[in-house]
Amino acid sequence: MNNKQLNKIRNWFDGFAAGFYGDDDYVNANLKLKEDHSRRVCNEMLYLADELHLAERKRLLAETIGLLHDVGRYPQFVKYQTYHDPRSINHCELAVQVLEEHKVLDTLDPAEKQIILKAVEYHGVKELPKNLDDETLFFCRLIRDADKLDILCVMIENYQRHRENPSKFSYEVELPDEPRYSPDIIRAVLNGEHIDYANLQTWNDMKLINLAWVYDVNFIPTLKRIRERKSLETIVGLLPDTEDIRKVRDKVISYVDNRIGRRPV
Repeated sequence: MNNKQLNKIRNWFDGFAAGFYGDDDYVNANLKLKEDHSRRVCNEMLYLADELHLAERKRLLAETIGLLHDVGRYPQFVKYQTYHDPRSINHCELAVQVLEEHKVLDTLDPAEKQIILKAVEYHGVKELPKNLDDETLFFCRLIRDADKLDILCVMIENYQRHRENPSKFSYEVELPDEPRYSPDIIRAVLNGEHIDYANLQTWNDMKLINLAWVYDVNFIPTLKRIRERKSLETIVGLLPDTEDIRKVRDKVISYVDNRIGRRPV
């Protein structure tokens, strides 16, 4: 892959995303949210590429995957008015369909095309397949980390904005914003277990899942970035001040600090 091919993909993405905007301010706001997210994930991919000392070819692949990983979100939201896959369509599989239909990757080396398609297809799955080759597995893990880095920032901003003025919050809220949280979610986070999104009942449950994402982080630079941004502490501050939440806070922060070799303060 080379810079000329990446520039062509960038131009396609710009036109593709622009084509979904219309007269509905609510739809436009949610589309802009995803467009901005995709561009920031590119930057997170490049950050990880630099931290992991990737060669130029792999940096180009990383940026391409970051840009394209959510192209399924645009037709999904316009048609269903939601980003909730169980209530609409699997946005990862839809993204692969979009890329194939538009022949976005057809000028690339076939092996590189397959790496990109697999990374896009699997960026949102609960667990990665066991039969991936080493290079494909690497890029699948890379996009999952970069995606989490930006989504954490976006979710924190949205939680704060919604708390300040719910009536003027312009994005989709999939769960009720109530003071309660689910004991089963607390238990799962404390035990480091995978959590089924179908079990979420409130926005506080989603915040707890955001904290539990650290268990699914693949690369040490990702965890360092999370700690540097104080993302975990900020989310904890948006949850009720209870013994359960304090236990969760101590668990996830200790887990991260142990992995990055950071001494407790």
